[in-house]
Amino acid sequence: MLGIVVSRADSASVHIGEQLLEVADWERHEDDTRSDAAGGGTVYRADGVSLREFEALHLDLERPAEVFEAPTLLVFASRHSGETGQLLTAHHTGNAGAADYGGEPCAFARACPNAHARVLAALADHAPEGYDVGMECTHHGPTAVGAPSMFVEVGSSQPEWDDPAAARAVARAILDLRDVPPDRPGEDRSRRQLVGLGGGHYAPRFERVVRETDWAVGHLLADWGLTALDEAATDDRESTRRAVLDRVFQESKAAYALVDGDRPGLEATVADLGYRPVGETWVRETSGVDLGFARAVERAVTTVAEGLRFGVAAPGTDERVRGGWTVETLPRDLLDEAFGIDREQTRAAVADTALAFETAEGGTRPTETVVLSEASDRERIVERLVDVLGTRYDSLERRNGALLAREEVFDPDLARTLGVPEGPAFGRLSGGQPVEVDGETIPPGAVTRERERQFSLR
Repeated sequence: MLGIVVSRADSASVHIGEQLLEVADWERHEDDTRSDAAGGGTVYRADGVSLREFEALHLDLERPAEVFEAPTLLVFASRHSGETGQLLTAHHTGNAGAADYGGEPCAFARACPNAHARVLAALADHAPEGYDVGMECTHHGPTAVGAPSMFVEVGSSQPEWDDPAAARAVARAILDLRDVPPDRPGEDRSRRQLVGLGGGHYAPRFERVVRETDWAVGHLLADWGLTALDEAATDDRESTRRAVLDRVFQESKAAYALVDGDRPGLEATVADLGYRPVGETWVRETSGVDLGFARAVERAVTTVAEGLRFGVAAPGTDERVRGGWTVETLPRDLLDEAFGIDREQTRAAVADTALAFETAEGGTRPTETVVLSEASDRERIVERLVDVLGTRYDSLERRNGALLAREEVFDPDLARTLGVPEGPAFGRLSGGQPVEVDGETIPPGAVTRERERQFSLR
């Protein structure tokens, strides 16, 4: 059940609440077990949703989920305040250090990464013209909520808080969360949820990851949050730092951390805690790829950071990907020649068939090591590489496990014997155009010779 918290102390929250009551069919109930100020009194219920109003600001509430009927997800309809113009946003709550704005120090509410990703998409769908959509880092209370939760907000000043179109967009986005689970499916390292570490208060990099991949982000500690964490660690700085970081992962139900910036010390601590620090390339490469398969291939071949890339056939969870794969080697000279002729087609020849493949030059150049669902796929790749060579060479012939490639090439020595001066005339002849020397026309065929190269296919 989705629980919605409206605060009467927050005008934007009140307006969102009004729009919520307009865009859905609600039944009114009276809760006499608690005061009107504490979420009792009139309660609104619709299919899979319950809405309650509180007198206090959201960040001052303690365990508000207990007022609802076993909610699986709690959403605080709220305002965003800042110098950010027309903005609809969503974020999780907690304090990496001191609790200046609600909650407890060094504590975090249970995040809802899957629902957070879904509401960002819903906000983008419903946003009025002129409004941006984004995400913020974890930066205030409450920390004791009692259920997976997040803030969904309209900002960033009074005109936006009073804008009925913005309030309606947030209301519709919140209602789109009915029946949406807080977490991505899976357990431990199979769940596609990240902790975010580093970056600014507003998190365009992490927002891009959520929008463009199948990964979701739980708690996000911006640069200032990491500083606050260090400042809060007094007596035993490292022990406190480790305990708080571990709490961030636990409350995000995440086993991976996307780290923004060069932070080797932080990455070492994350790894020592049993989690995995990753970069954006790893997140994008593993989008849609079975994570057990991805880890196994990294162990067998190399890591994404060192050049591993996943092919078009990698996404999926069937047995072909999970266990039925083999590491093969492509003919290196053939691969290098094809890459020199057409980089894009060569990479596509490998990526379209291989489950994964090793690369160089920043992931652009495939090397000979490939991971295939079956060994026979190697021949499919070789055939496509041969096709690339066919765009340059005049004839190709397979013979005894090798490829003989022949082409007619311009021979400068032949041109000189016919009296052709070096310079522009050489260029025209090599480009297939005839030239005139002392009143005599020299055709390109008169200054060409056949060149043959052999490439192993084994």
